[in-house]
Amino acid sequence: MAGILYDARRIKVYEGLLEHGVDAGESAQWCEQLWEELLCDPALYEEFVFYLENHHIRDKIRCEGYGLIDLYIWQMNRYNLIGDSGKNTEACNKERMVLNAFRDMVEMKKNPAIYIKKMTLGKGMDQA
Repeated sequence: MAGILYDARRIKVYEGLLEHGVDAGESAQWCEQLWEELLCDPALYEEFVFYLENHHIRDKIRCEGYGLIDLYIWQMNRYNLIGDSGKNTEACNKERMVLNAFRDMVEMKKNPAIYIKKMTLGKGMDQA
């Protein structure tokens, strides 16, 4: 078997995604779909690797001026609104919000207008 190189990095990243997905309460199918999208977007894949290694978002990727942190905060605001808590509680699953931010970035890159509308919906006239 000379000449065969084995690179376990992608397997480790995949396992990390599944682990975080289980912690977030996402299905294996949901994680598989996100994995396929990450593999098709090298920059987003590298951002996810950074997240797994450092447990925070580097926020280098932009779509129409929005980054992963913007999408994460949008997720958190939606949670607070739906939960009618007005703030981030202990019950808030931050891992799910991070994974959803990655998923939203995938979708936002495909159709930014929809996400821009969702993220700006409800802002008053005094807010930019």
